[in-house]
Amino acid sequence: MTSYLRSWLTGAPTTATPDIPSFLRVSPPASDDGEDTETEQDDNSVPAFPALNSAQRAAPSQPPRILSDSALMPPPPPPSLATRTPGVSSRSSAKPSSSSLLAPAATTQRPLKPTKKRDKVALAPGHSPLDWAALKSSGEDLRGVDTLMRIPPSVLKQHRSKSDAWSAFNGKVYNITPYLAFHPGGERELMRVAGRDGTELFAATHAWVNADFMLDSCLVGFLISEPSPSSDSS
Repeated sequence: MTSYLRSWLTGAPTTATPDIPSFLRVSPPASDDGEDTETEQDDNSVPAFPALNSAQRAAPSQPPRILSDSALMPPPPPPSLATRTPGVSSRSSAKPSSSSLLAPAATTQRPLKPTKKRDKVALAPGHSPLDWAALKSSGEDLRGVDTLMRIPPSVLKQHRSKSDAWSAFNGKVYNITPYLAFHPGGERELMRVAGRDGTELFAATHAWVNADFMLDSCLVGFLISEPSPSSDSS
């Protein structure tokens, strides 16, 4: 106890105190290219364009080239087109090659006139195409027969008068008597096919007309081949 008080009064340590550890700060080594480390770690930085060591930056900058009006104009036409007279064929000119993009020379020949002009006649009042459509939808009997028949050419030939005119178009036989007054070409032209097959003449005159739709209410039967004598006797 006495020694403890003596050491406390004199300030002398009774036991050896351990060393307190300390922290040493070490700076990171400098980068090889001499740039700051924080700059390399920043991924959001925008790189220089063009690069600082690129050939674009090394070459002297040139202002953009502005074309003149003469440079913007198309090239002049070839001499063969410059000396050509519009509407006149150049017979003496050389034949263009197959790889040429030029259009062929225009012809000077006049267009051929139609062989025959198709005249229309003046229809009587109440006989227009609309009137014919109304007549078909009225329910009136335009066939003149009770049932559809198989009609050979010999039977078809018997119906060739204005009051009883039949004609065949595309294998179907129609009673054309009700349609005579509605025909735009007149009754005379339509009577040319009365009592016979008018498919060929119909196609040569107005092939764009739908005969099946125009005469569907006048259908009387179908055209068949003429039966042989042996089948008649049997």
